[in-house]
Amino acid sequence: MAEHSQIGNYIVISPVKDEGPYVEKTIQSMIGQSVRPRRWIVVDDGSRDATPQLLSHYAAQQPWITIVSVARDQERRPGSAEVLAFLRGYKLVEREEFDFVVKLDCDLQFPPNYFETILAKFAMDPELGIASGVYFEEHNGLWEPIKMPSYHAAGCSKVIRAQCFRDIGGFIPKPCWDTLDEIRAQVAGWKTQHFEDAPLRHLKTEGVGVGLGRTSMMQGQSYYLTGGGLLFFLLKVLHRLVFGTPFLVDGVLMLGGFLRAWIHGEPKLVSGVEATAYRNLLRRRMFKALSGVFTPLRTASR
Repeated sequence: MAEHSQIGNYIVISPVKDEGPYVEKTIQSMIGQSVRPRRWIVVDDGSRDATPQLLSHYAAQQPWITIVSVARDQERRPGSAEVLAFLRGYKLVEREEFDFVVKLDCDLQFPPNYFETILAKFAMDPELGIASGVYFEEHNGLWEPIKMPSYHAAGCSKVIRAQCFRDIGGFIPKPCWDTLDEIRAQVAGWKTQHFEDAPLRHLKTEGVGVGLGRTSMMQGQSYYLTGGGLLFFLLKVLHRLVFGTPFLVDGVLMLGGFLRAWIHGEPKLVSGVEATAYRNLLRRRMFKALSGVFTPLRTASR
């Protein structure tokens, strides 16, 4: 069992709230890692279920696990309370020496070589700033990978080079934090990516904790705050109207979240340079998708 290897030492910070049905599997996954973190800070954000007892049980056996308890209300606020809890944990370690910092949710299960695999990617590419594996969710009894653009690292398991984290000013406690970090990293010259040979299971379907409707509205708001282009957003809403769950409602709520932020004049969280970079990134993604649709049609017509 390697605790600090030549591929870099890392610190994990986990915000957690009421994850009693899942947290033990995450803890066991961490304990079983072939390359363990130097420290794991778990910030319990006011859990009312069995989460605190499970955390205390394992922390008493593993000296590299530290539990921080925060008294909070019972409302879940993804991207705000979650990131604030992370930042509280980060305060404990920000002056320590480490190569990578990880934001890890406590509803995950992953193989023993998960972090070893991710850290090896960083070792091979000094320009890699943010990375994750690809996560799977269970649908109708089958574990299926969640599709993400190639540049996106899963918010539930972000591994960030320490210098990159400092360059982007850390995480911003807003719903769009896990898009904003990648925009800023790319503008600063870092690569962001996820890797399919590092799988992990997301034991709880995304959005269940706060409600799927609220999640859809939050995604619309987040798109506005990060300065994305209007055409890409409208195509995204159209896709959600047809293929979202529930039918039609998902797209309407996403559009509603965007319009509410626009009507209220919420200040954008990106600079002009960052907004332009993000729009260009989405434009390339859109053209690539459209090319994938029309190329077979052109080939068939010849």
